[in-house]
Amino acid sequence: MSFDGLFVHLLTHELNENLLGGRISKIQQPYTNEIILRIRANRKNTSLLLSAHPQYARIQLTDIPFENPQSPPQFCMVLRKHLEGAIIESITQKENDRVLTFTFKNRNELGDTRTLSLVVEVMGRHSNILLIDDEENKLVDAIRHISPNQNSYRTLLPGAPYKEAPSQDKANPITFDGELNVPDMPEKELAKWFQQEFQGLGRDSADEISYLIQANPDRSPKETFDQFMKPFREKQAQPTLVQKDQKEVFTPILYHHIEGNPIRFDSLSSLMDRYYHNKAERDRVNQQSNDLSHLLKNLHQKNEKKLDKLNKELKETGRADEFRIKGEVLTAYLHEVKKGDEHITLPNFYEEDQELTIELNPQKSPSENAQYYFSRYQKLKNAKVHLTKQIQATKEETDYFDTLLTQLSIASVSDIEEIREELRQGHYLKKKKPSNKNKKVAKSKPESFTSSDGTRILVGKNNTQNDQLTMKQARKSYWWAHTKDIPGSHVIIESSEPTDQTVEEACILAAYYSKYRQSASVPVDVVQVKNIRKPNGAKPGYVIYEGQTTYYVTPSEEKVDALRTTN
Repeated sequence: MSFDGLFVHLLTHELNENLLGGRISKIQQPYTNEIILRIRANRKNTSLLLSAHPQYARIQLTDIPFENPQSPPQFCMVLRKHLEGAIIESITQKENDRVLTFTFKNRNELGDTRTLSLVVEVMGRHSNILLIDDEENKLVDAIRHISPNQNSYRTLLPGAPYKEAPSQDKANPITFDGELNVPDMPEKELAKWFQQEFQGLGRDSADEISYLIQANPDRSPKETFDQFMKPFREKQAQPTLVQKDQKEVFTPILYHHIEGNPIRFDSLSSLMDRYYHNKAERDRVNQQSNDLSHLLKNLHQKNEKKLDKLNKELKETGRADEFRIKGEVLTAYLHEVKKGDEHITLPNFYEEDQELTIELNPQKSPSENAQYYFSRYQKLKNAKVHLTKQIQATKEETDYFDTLLTQLSIASVSDIEEIREELRQGHYLKKKKPSNKNKKVAKSKPESFTSSDGTRILVGKNNTQNDQLTMKQARKSYWWAHTKDIPGSHVIIESSEPTDQTVEEACILAAYYSKYRQSASVPVDVVQVKNIRKPNGAKPGYVIYEGQTTYYVTPSEEKVDALRTTN
């Protein structure tokens, strides 16, 4: 990716066009490292995301809705106290660093005008968001506190004097107009040289400059450098996402050295919404569901070991007839058996009187030895029935855990609590102690999509949604899709006579929201809802059906996004 100083330079221009003079109407902190400012500007409401995430730190406008926590964190309450109702006076970048300062005018409790700054530092795992009292040059608060023991250069604690992050002693590529003495070196080494010489150049940007210089030997390096910098100096962004082999890279303008399929966006923020949404969401889900994932993997592994043991025991039951035959042969020739014998060889009348050697317990009488073989036969015979049932139940439970693991892999943050509650109801997790303080959490809803011909398609993302969607919400005449013998979501086509195109799109959704979302030619069963039933005592989300038609489709994120955006 290329969220470097050049990207921030163009982003600053985009933010100024959309937010300057806007008023803060609402402040949220949906996650530990992220702030949402709801701003009324240019006669519309806009959401500004400020993230200090260790991996996905960024600044952008966003159209993605975020859920509010039940109680606001401390930093959120501080921002509400000082910034609600404030007017954005300026948005500035620190030279060509990934540091952006939002300056606000607001009134204090006495009605006096005061100036505050919100500084967003995008520095990888050292990223931070700082609220500064400009008049006293003091830190009001920070989303991440840094004590003197952690950083001797500056302290980031409430009330501490504010000190800027150290600057890079390098040339600003935006304003640079001097001689460019480029050394003669390989392309990769040249890219590193540009990063050492110029401020705020990410690796992708440095690689692009180096590539262009090598690709245009007829032009001077300075001409090539200025040509590359032209859209940045003229503030003309060309937001681009390049895809190749499941990998994605975004750039502020088209970078020619990056191979793949380029997709253009209307704004840098919409580009980041597309790039970061799934990645950041998956990271948040992983953090909040790590314990569930660990539990389910352990349960899954235990069941696999249990299945292996049960299958071995079932194989042993195949010897039941062997014990019966030995018991019957012993009984027939009981008069020839003597107490104290350790074994005896007798004619087997089941095998044309071939010799059969039978092990004996010398401590037992002949009849007791015969009874032992009949007893073993009966136990193995009974065990076969019992083991067959156990194996079936264990397989079903293993598939259930597999389904839950798949649901965690596609879950949103709002889906996790329902999966957690399902595990409590199944006694895999301890039940929550009732508390008056616990607010009732709103149930998550199935994902909604619209097919090319305008038909609504609903996708359940956990077993609670799947059961509700298929067994209660859907009409009997609607159509249902699910990956064949593969853990995945229930998909409902809200039509009695869907077109072939709609059915295909529903199948793509079913394949995408399944364990095989990265595979090609995924089998998907399609059947009318009236042909589906849920057996008594079945696990959540489990149904059986008949009369299905199987389609083979290849899931595509682009097609899924297209169906979502047309909703």
